Amino acid sequence: MIRKSIRRQAAARSLLLALAVAGVAQAEPAGKTPSSYAPTVEEDFTTVMQRMKGAKAAIEKRQAALLEQRYDLSNRPAAGVAMSRGKPVQDGVRVRLPNGTSWDQLAAMSAEEIREKGVFPAGFLPLPHPNHAEGGMLFPRFHIDEIKRQEQRDLTRFDLDFDLPDHFLPEFPAPIYLTTRPDLGDVSQGKLVTIENYYGLFNGILNPKQIEGLRLLVTPFPQQQFNQTDDRRSERPSRGVVCFDCHANGHTNASTHLVGDIRPQEFRHRIDTPSLRGVNVQSLFGSQRALKTVEDFTEFEQRAAYFDGDPAIATKKGVNILERGSQVHFMAEFEALLDFPPAPKLDVYGKLDPRKASEAELRGQAIFFGKGTCSTCHAPPYYTDGTMHNLKLERFYKPHLVNGVMASADGPIKTFPLRGIKDSPPYLHDDRLLTLDDTVEFFNLVLETKLSADEKKDLVAFLRVL
Repeated sequence: MIRKSIRRQAAARSLLLALAVAGVAQAEPAGKTPSSYAPTVEEDFTTVMQRMKGAKAAIEKRQAALLEQRYDLSNRPAAGVAMSRGKPVQDGVRVRLPNGTSWDQLAAMSAEEIREKGVFPAGFLPLPHPNHAEGGMLFPRFHIDEIKRQEQRDLTRFDLDFDLPDHFLPEFPAPIYLTTRPDLGDVSQGKLVTIENYYGLFNGILNPKQIEGLRLLVTPFPQQQFNQTDDRRSERPSRGVVCFDCHANGHTNASTHLVGDIRPQEFRHRIDTPSLRGVNVQSLFGSQRALKTVEDFTEFEQRAAYFDGDPAIATKKGVNILERGSQVHFMAEFEALLDFPPAPKLDVYGKLDPRKASEAELRGQAIFFGKGTCSTCHAPPYYTDGTMHNLKLERFYKPHLVNGVMASADGPIKTFPLRGIKDSPPYLHDDRLLTLDDTVEFFNLVLETKLSADEKKDLVAFLRVL
């Protein structure tokens, strides 16, 4: 009887293992708390892909409905305003107001009143990842197509496509300006820098260490969704991603992801890919700003952010451990050369030259340094104070789930530099603000500055020339 019982137990264990490998979910014990760790047993790849492809349309329809409910997504360029290489800048406030309210009415209310009436604009709430429960790196189609053309490396996910319309995203490819050679202007020659062309573009401009650092920034390494294992989100095994797949040309293409350092899943923030322009003047890096140098950030990305902060998954999928003294240092040395775009209307102090600026821009500057209180955090010449601030948005709304993300307290966020800001839409740390007009309206409400409609327009005019 004892031997039969042992055999039955062994058979049961074998069956459970077979079910796990085949992708059959086992019920969690009642009351089990969420785990910080991802499962390491792979499901059958074909089964996973078919299931996620089947769910894709409904997931994307849900996200599209959220965006339409929150924003005016039409293509309305601002007259005479363009990014550095000529892409039109989108005009106007795109966040939709709650029915029966105006911006002036909201600005006249207290935070408590807005919260109790439930009239905080939905477009000012945290923006979820297109599939927040799944997360992962997600790239705009124009970047996917160009990488496929140059490298035959496919960044398409079988389960999900990018969500925001192209006209709200940065120009592509972005120009590259170097602190060491401002005389050259844009050194990208209008090309997306990749492993295929980096040497020809930069040989003779960079020193050998910097060229090696750039090579590593455009070299594919395994990542959570793009790797050689069956636990991936690309149809074919993938060589991985490169740093410049998100920070395209050392700037940004608005690729998105989820922060790796928060649990559980619904509290993780969508990430706006920040520009690497001007990292030489910054002192905080990473989604929670716990990293103090760009070298720390470069190393952290490979060890943790590429794999959702899970070292067990990283080892399984092929983490690339960079050598600190040479590789990390070389990559950071190149990153520190990336400069802001020219701002011909600014003087050496980072303020407007009155001989070059319009009356609206000068009025906007006065508001920026006065009634708008913007300079409290965004000090010239780079328009950052190098620290973090907590906007305490939870004053304005009650915590609730929105497409898988918990709209609750964001906590402290980094003061991003405003130099060249018109080149870097969308805005805030999770892309929730589509235009500079949205951004001004957001801070007018949150900081309770009570700017008039004309003052807000002038402030936007000033931001566009930084």
